[in-house]
Amino acid sequence: MGMEGIQDKYVNPYTDFGFKLLFGTAMNKELLISFLNALLFKEEVIKDVTYLNAEHLGTQEYDRRAVFDVYCENEKGEKFLVEMQRGEQQFFKDRSVFYSTFPIREQAKRGEWDYELKAVYVVGILNFSFDNSDAEYFHHEVKLVDLYTHKVFYDKLTFVYLEMPKFNKSEDELESMFDKWLFVLRNLASLLERPRALQNRVFDRLFETAEIAKFTKTELSEYWDSLKNFRDWYSVISTAEKKGREEGMEKGREEGEKKKAIEVARYLKSSGTSIELIVGATGLSKEEIEIL
Repeated sequence: MGMEGIQDKYVNPYTDFGFKLLFGTAMNKELLISFLNALLFKEEVIKDVTYLNAEHLGTQEYDRRAVFDVYCENEKGEKFLVEMQRGEQQFFKDRSVFYSTFPIREQAKRGEWDYELKAVYVVGILNFSFDNSDAEYFHHEVKLVDLYTHKVFYDKLTFVYLEMPKFNKSEDELESMFDKWLFVLRNLASLLERPRALQNRVFDRLFETAEIAKFTKTELSEYWDSLKNFRDWYSVISTAEKKGREEGMEKGREEGEKKKAIEVARYLKSSGTSIELIVGATGLSKEEIEIL
């Protein structure tokens, strides 16, 4: 497979291949460590991670729309699940809670055990918005909270959701490592050159890894297949959304015309116009006019 159809300089991190390449391989674990530290701790808290077996999490390509490749633990035994979710699912929050139960249950020990658990973090990088109430609120950090005291009831289970379409900072606006990582995830596939704001060792590694021209023939073939799947899926979703909007507009027009007809019929009826004439003038049925 050649470069057919691939004109971008850097890999698309929203593809299965791209996300696994950047965050799901031991050789690039420093990228994952940097991202998790910037997102969760704002400082270098995690020193190392070990990748764990994610197969039992149900991440087969055929049964998902999301990329859920990364399952790891740090040197303290804390567990991290990281998901790149390409499109909205009806029960994606339920799915996050369900997946969080695996690293919790796996901590059970045979014999005597006092139930002490290590922290679990579930991170969802979302290529959609689920909260339309605030266009600026894209970084959701969720814990179990006592509704009366508003204090965290249990601090060892954390869900983090990033609504990527809402992150629109330009290169000149990037301040923290958190900003820089979100900028990379949001824009990597469309970059032609490396931004000046992303000049440090971690991003040296990232851009070197992400450069498509350096892929082997096998990597290029796998990436092309993954990119094609992503584009096909995106096209299907976009078409469905467009059709839904058009149907909604058509329904709105029909409802507007019906409402106008009812108002006209009500006026004609109050003026003593015959039912037959009102039917002809408005298109409403005799039964609809009689109940006005």
